Formats: sequence, structure tokens, C-alpha cells
Amino acid sequence: METADLTHHISRRFNEDLEKLRSQVLQMGGFVEQQLHKAITALVEGDSELGESVAKDDYKVNGMEVAIDEECSRILATRSPAAGDLRVVVAIIKTITDLERIGDEGEKIGYIASRLATMERPPDKYRSVKHLGRAVAQMVHDSLDAFARMDSKAALKTVQEDKLVDEEYESIQRQCMTFMMEDPRSIRRVMEIMWVVRALERIGDHAKNICEYVIYMVHGTDVRHTSLEDVAKQLESAEPITRR
Repeated sequence: METADLTHHISRRFNEDLEKLRSQVLQMGGFVEQQLHKAITALVEGDSELGESVAKDDYKVNGMEVAIDEECSRILATRSPAAGDLRVVVAIIKTITDLERIGDEGEKIGYIASRLATMERPPDKYRSVKHLGRAVAQMVHDSLDAFARMDSKAALKTVQEDKLVDEEYESIQRQCMTFMMEDPRSIRRVMEIMWVVRALERIGDHAKNICEYVIYMVHGTDVRHTSLEDVAKQLESAEPITRR
């Protein structure tokens, strides 16, 4: 099976360029992770200022995406990478797009958290949302870790976790509908929570996408439309990954 390898290049400078790119992606990912943690904390603790600061700092994520994208364009134009190296650059371009969108969802949660801080908090202090937020944040962390190590099996494991996130999201949505029917006075607050959990579910999807790019980087196959069962079997047996 063909795999990506960043350690051997005719040009040492080219190798340094690729490593610099990966480092920039991880730096961007680390900042996005930090933003997500702050947004969830702002919601759970009713911290309006923290929520607003998360929203206002989203421009930094956008700036990182633009800078990395420009560097990728430069490498494509000047180095003409092929095979595994080209896959790395393509995967990076796709990854930073998903990281930027995670940043956008974090910005949304930050704004909502700042609004919810002015409302009466529920008795459970958003316990279920906090739990979902932790699961999603862990997915983001694990996807970046798989990216850093170019670990396709770790990436697949994280992709599989998205199903649990989706199930928890659907459960919270049903709870929210019940709350609104039982107490119409809670509709405004509960609607805000529904937007938060929707944003968290989307973040889980973006983390899943990043993991799929890792598998593409390592094995050279787009697995977005391949069943998880097939991908798992073929990774385990070291067979080429094929779509059906």
C-alpha cells in the first residue's frame, strides 16, 4: 500500500516547507481547540465577557487560514509536488477549511453564550450540553493528533466516534422540544440551546472530515463515501482502500 512519507526529498528545503506547513496547521488547530473550550466554558458558567471574547477572536482563525492557503499555493506553483507530497498539500488545504469552519461554529457558540448569560440558567446548568461539548472537543483534539502523527487507524477511530456525537445531539434536541412544550416561557432560551448543540454537532462533522483527509494523506484514497466497516477491514488487513 502506498503511504505518504515526509522524510525523504531531493530538496531539503522542500521537506522543510512541508514540515512548516504541518506545523502551521497544528498551530491553527490548537487555537481553534482553545476557542472551543472557552466557548463551552462561557456557556456553562454564564460568562458573557468570555463568550464575546471568543466571538471577537475569530478573525485570528481566518487570518491563519489565509496565510496557510497562500503558502500551499506557493508550494504548488514552485515545487510541483507529486504523489504523496501532493496529497499532503491537498489534505492541508482541505483541513484548514474545516478548521476555519470549526472556528465559525465556536464564534456562534460564543455569541449565544453571551446572550444566555443574561437569562435565567436552568437547574442542571446545561449539563447535557457540557457533556456533548466535551465529546466534540475530544474529537477535534483526536483528529489533530491523528493529523500530527499521520495515523490512519487513530483517524478511523475518531471518525467512528461521530456516530455517538450524532446520537447525543438528537437526544438533546428531543429534550429541548419537550421543555418547550412543558413550559412555553422557556422557548427563547431553549431555542438558543438548540442552536448551540447544532453548532457542536457540526464541529463533530468537521473533525470527522479532518480524519478522512488523514486517511487520504496516508493511503491516497478518498474514503468520504466508503462505509466505515470497509475502511476498517482494509486498514486492518493493509489492503488498498477501494470505494464501492
